[in-house]
Amino acid sequence: MPISPGKYWGMRRLSGADSRFRILAMDQTGPIVNPIKAIRGLDQAPFEDVAAVKRMLARHLAPHASAVLIDPPLGYAASIRDIPAEKGLLIANEWATWEVTDTGRKSSSIPGWDPALIRRIGGDAVKVNLWYRADVSADVRAHQLAYLDAMKTASRLNDIPFVLEFLVYPLPGESAAAFARRRVELVSGSFTDEEVMNPDGVDLYKLEPPIPTFDVPDPDGPHALAAQAAFDRMARHVHRPWVLLSGGASPEDFLRLLTFAYRAGASGYLAGRAIWAGAFSRFPDLAAMERSMREEAPQFMERFNRLTERQATPWTDHAQWQGRVDMEPDGEAFAMLYPASAGHYQTGRSL
Repeated sequence: MPISPGKYWGMRRLSGADSRFRILAMDQTGPIVNPIKAIRGLDQAPFEDVAAVKRMLARHLAPHASAVLIDPPLGYAASIRDIPAEKGLLIANEWATWEVTDTGRKSSSIPGWDPALIRRIGGDAVKVNLWYRADVSADVRAHQLAYLDAMKTASRLNDIPFVLEFLVYPLPGESAAAFARRRVELVSGSFTDEEVMNPDGVDLYKLEPPIPTFDVPDPDGPHALAAQAAFDRMARHVHRPWVLLSGGASPEDFLRLLTFAYRAGASGYLAGRAIWAGAFSRFPDLAAMERSMREEAPQFMERFNRLTERQATPWTDHAQWQGRVDMEPDGEAFAMLYPASAGHYQTGRSL
């Protein structure tokens, strides 16, 4: 199937010259904002603190990435000047804006934000997190599917890649221990949901590991078979290129998770805490935190990068493309964006 010009260029920007994704995540809400609030003893994290963290991430770690994932409310304003110009820019369209109900979470966009604005400010792709559980109420499911369809349509009409993330979550009243026991089951359930996993309009998936993210077995050890089978089952249901998120795994566990993912056909990673959690743990000692981000965190990232270069499947080699990426304009989107030249482009006539 063909890919439109804007989506093709955006995917190239995110993945770099070898078509493998090494994306630094620095859009996190809870892992960054909540510890700052707790340490400062405040109801809200001061912008200056959050901005300082995100500037350090951009300054010291973005140079080692093919692209960065940032949030518009804080990350863009704080870090855009420190992100190297040659790096791809993936921008989240949602950020701590979901609605919590007794029967499930409803995803929503940041007020005033949409794929058109993300493209306008220089974004190379749009990222949406779709909160997912198979056991939500019918109205929550309908909302999630409608939101997903709207984001796919808006991204297509703005000719910008759409990156879809699924995250499972605890329901109100569900204990952390009870949720932890069900997490792998819930993650696996998302991959067999044909409506949610409809690949039309999706250019890249950001997926949770289908096994626990701690005490990950050695990929070449005696307990690797079951873990690899879980990744292989997941990959059979993913009909677009995909990357693995770290899910709070330690660097060593994430390296093992990536090995399983790459053997199953993943095209790279989109990770944050596995890279910078150790450095961030030094907050509020900003000098110690920056020293760790400059000296220690890049070493983790380079280990992930070397594995990615050796074992990840280039997105252009995904089965979706059957060995060949054809670039053609989406007729409706191209006509809307470039009405005067759409006919010439589609028919090959000279401009």
